[in-house]
Amino acid sequence: MNELLKVNDENQTVSARSIYKELEVEKRFSAWFETNSQGFVEGEDFRGVYLKVQSNQYGGEKEVQDYECSIDMAKHICLMSRTEKGKQCRQYLIDIEKAWNTPEQILARALKVADQTIASLNSKIKVLEPKAEFFDAVAESKDAISLAEAAKVLELGIGRNKLFEFLRKEKILQRDNQPYQKYVDLGYFRTIEQKYTVGDEVRINIKTLVYQKGLDYIRKKYNERYYIEPILPLGGYIE
Repeated sequence: MNELLKVNDENQTVSARSIYKELEVEKRFSAWFETNSQGFVEGEDFRGVYLKVQSNQYGGEKEVQDYECSIDMAKHICLMSRTEKGKQCRQYLIDIEKAWNTPEQILARALKVADQTIASLNSKIKVLEPKAEFFDAVAESKDAISLAEAAKVLELGIGRNKLFEFLRKEKILQRDNQPYQKYVDLGYFRTIEQKYTVGDEVRINIKTLVYQKGLDYIRKKYNERYYIEPILPLGGYIE
């Protein structure tokens, strides 16, 4: 199909200047558009844009006012011109609409949207990669990490002390913040002895460490405890 008007396939709009030129209007563009846009809503039926055009023979450029019009508005303008050229332009737009609505074109647009969605997701993945790599490093590590580090990795919105408090309430840790033997046997936690001196006295501190299996278990327990059921509308289901 030979291009009669400048049509934007991306948002299915028509350049007002393209219509103005094709209809061979003698009236000044701004006055012509003001008259023909009566009854249409800016932001819905049309929106203002600027075009760069050559201003002189030496390649200089300037910006001129244009408008992106909906197909329906463009067809109306062509019809209201009451000229043979207007009838040709209107028919051209009708044919464009038919071509857009063929199964092949609908599928092509759907694939394009899918490609854009995938590209957007890929960019988000790149942003998250450092965090994911850090979590994977914890998962693959044979050693356990402290609960202070676990609080950061789990990203539950709580710090170490709140995490200790939660685990004590869930009867996973004892009052001294050491795990119950059951969870040690399951491979969730282990404890290590840390020696330190106070004056001449050597003291021992028991530190609790958590394995990847433990991290997974903590996350699951926390989500179970603090998951808020959505408020359902009347009828008992979400549309």
